[in-house]
Amino acid sequence: MKIDKVTLEILKNHCRAAAESMAYTLYRTAHSTFVKETEDFTTGLATPDGETFAAPVELGVTWFVGLNYKTVIDMIADYEEGDICITNDPYSGHVATHSPDMHCWKPVFFGGEVVCFVVGHIHNTDVGGAVPASISRTLSEIHQEGIRIPPAKIVKRGNLNKELLDIMLTNVRMPEQNWGDLKAQIAAMNTGERRVHEMIKKFGIDTFRSGIYDLLDYAEAQSRAIVSKLPDGEYFFADYMDEDSENGFPCRLALNLIIKGEHLTLDFTGTDPQIESSINIPTGGQERHALLMVGVIYVLYSLDSRLFLNAGVCRVANSVLPEGTVINPKFPAAVGLRTLSVQRLMGLIFGAFVQAAPEQLPASPASGGPIMNVNTIDNRTGRRVVAAIGPITGGAGGSPLGDGTEGSGANSSFLKNTPVEINEVEVPIKMHRYGLSSGSGGAGKYRGGTAIEMWFEALAPNTRVTARNMDRTRFSSWGFLGGRAGSPSYFLLNPDTNQRRDLGNLDFLTIDPGDIVHVASGGAGGWGDPLERDAGMVLQDVRRGFVSVEAARRDYGVIVADEGYDVEATRLERSKLAKQKKQRDQLFDYGEGRRTFEETWTRENYDVLTKILAGLPIHWRFFIKHRIFEIIGKQVTNDNGEKIMACYAQLLEEYSQLREAMQDEVR
Repeated sequence: MKIDKVTLEILKNHCRAAAESMAYTLYRTAHSTFVKETEDFTTGLATPDGETFAAPVELGVTWFVGLNYKTVIDMIADYEEGDICITNDPYSGHVATHSPDMHCWKPVFFGGEVVCFVVGHIHNTDVGGAVPASISRTLSEIHQEGIRIPPAKIVKRGNLNKELLDIMLTNVRMPEQNWGDLKAQIAAMNTGERRVHEMIKKFGIDTFRSGIYDLLDYAEAQSRAIVSKLPDGEYFFADYMDEDSENGFPCRLALNLIIKGEHLTLDFTGTDPQIESSINIPTGGQERHALLMVGVIYVLYSLDSRLFLNAGVCRVANSVLPEGTVINPKFPAAVGLRTLSVQRLMGLIFGAFVQAAPEQLPASPASGGPIMNVNTIDNRTGRRVVAAIGPITGGAGGSPLGDGTEGSGANSSFLKNTPVEINEVEVPIKMHRYGLSSGSGGAGKYRGGTAIEMWFEALAPNTRVTARNMDRTRFSSWGFLGGRAGSPSYFLLNPDTNQRRDLGNLDFLTIDPGDIVHVASGGAGGWGDPLERDAGMVLQDVRRGFVSVEAARRDYGVIVADEGYDVEATRLERSKLAKQKKQRDQLFDYGEGRRTFEETWTRENYDVLTKILAGLPIHWRFFIKHRIFEIIGKQVTNDNGEKIMACYAQLLEEYSQLREAMQDEVR
């Protein structure tokens, strides 16, 4: 039965409050910095079928409000009161999305029947594997990324499954930290169960049972209403990660967004094949997988912030996910660095939607800074430390409503920074600087948000640093409607010395006492013509250190003088720059790195490459892509279609094993 709208609104608020209460319990009792400071965790309530119908908005990660736990729920044979289940295996049900994420779900019983599940996850700082923090671009298969636990009961009828716990803790670098975080998760599950029983007591079981499905229908109706206001059409967008492997070639994500009435189709044909690196996104081919839908949810919520966030929002969309690609890899592809590729995936979705709503949506967020982890020995205690010292994110894109948020915004804003004081107390490092990076935001009528930079010094020998998600050193965030691309990111060792080393996108290194690391995210893209920016706002940016005096003149035509700006000189400079400005038909400014790359790899040429790779056995695609890039890279032209085909024919002749593999696949 449908419940009345007033009761549904009250129930909605109670359900969200229950999820918030779970989040608060977890936040206040967790042990690791990455959970208790950065807030990389989720909590929620799910139907007996596994659809998330309520999630918090004040605490934790905002990526998984559309998560469906059905696949892992069904992998447990039976449930009893007091059970709590866990998994962190990306290939067991595709709920966990990389091995550091430990998901929990607990059945809530009433009258002997399961009426819902309380659910959630935390990101463990380390789950073992080849490198500290368990994640690196260099890893090529899931077996290297730490212990994997298929869906299992960690608590059985209220009793801890010590055998399973011992196996998990034996395989991680900081067992007391993982155990502390797991206890916090269990406490959050128990809090959620209590809150559900309180709601049942208040509303009655029949209203609760009907209401949770009505909340999903409610969110679906809201999302369909938002989509129906967008113009029908096809909107293509592509973007790149700097490298598809260690010292590799760019990795392309492509999307053709089809809007028709109140429905969305996301066709990812044209996306690169799965790669011999950990950047793959483990969706299992699920057309509404949470990692695919998070960008859609962000867009719809930006268009109407009254949207109630749950899995019902995702019903408005379906996806086309070619098998054996970055967004639908086959086992045992490594997936640990999926955070990087999902950030780029979200930017891909933003780039498609912004064409449909140019006066409502922003330019690209930074989406290119690493999450810094340190593995070392505490000089005072001799104790090993594995800790996250903070996300180096970057700001939001400029938008029709104003400048992008500085330092942390858009799709990374949920990642909270760790205070310098906590880092220096808990980890043997010395912070030299942590703040906003001058000149990093893309110029525009509304400027892109600035980047974050961090300088820190090692205080102990053999300090291992993991900079996961390092990217955007080559392909910048994009500006829109005349706005400029943001600055690239960078990663330096011992800057301002004769031992300076540019680390590029390296994500794992060892440093010693006195070594200094300087890392910065990219800046976000600007929105609108920079010459239309209010000159007073440019002057304010100069005073705040966001824009240099030279950049004020070069990018904005504003002549800063003495305590203000020269009004007449600024008018003349802007007039001169307007005459010099090239008329651009393009909506986007991609930055120099992408412009140079696409002089060869145009959309048409990439279509040829995609068609070739799609016809190959999956395990050959990455290799053949690299061979084609190696050959075509020496023949730079913007019309390589025939040369790409000729190159492929040459490779077929060269590798008889490939011909045999193709024949076997046909048979």
